[in-house]
Amino acid sequence: MSGLYFEEFELGMEFKHGLTRTVTEMDNIMFCAQTHNPQPLHLDEEFCKGTMYGQRIVNSLFTLGLVIGVTVGDTTIGTTLGNLGMTDVRFKNPVFHGDTIRSVTRIKEKRESKSRPDAGLVTFEHFGFNQRDEEVAYCIRVGLMMKQPA
Repeated sequence: MSGLYFEEFELGMEFKHGLTRTVTEMDNIMFCAQTHNPQPLHLDEEFCKGTMYGQRIVNSLFTLGLVIGVTVGDTTIGTTLGNLGMTDVRFKNPVFHGDTIRSVTRIKEKRESKSRPDAGLVTFEHFGFNQRDEEVAYCIRVGLMMKQPA
């Protein structure tokens, strides 16, 4: 599936992405290893028994990457020139091994690029939910999107 061009995005447009993903212990361990993050909240089950979670939690940056990553096929694959920023990131609930994550995207804003006549800026509002419909991640992301070829 091809991504959408700048002109195809409409304010308020909502995508309920069909691609979901169950997070595994290996996802969490590998992400922590690849990013050099030794946080015991992600890696040490015995340590976590004494925390408010009672078990290991998934690295929040993995969660954010997953929530945004599953949106690409429906929105920006092949039509984005890059991310310009991410703001208002929040994690209302933790993700645990075995949770299944789904994403919803809303188009919050869009405007013509001031410096690139062949592109526009689209502001995406991303929500991530677990299998219990609890919000686990939120982010506002601005993407530089291609305009349709002439």
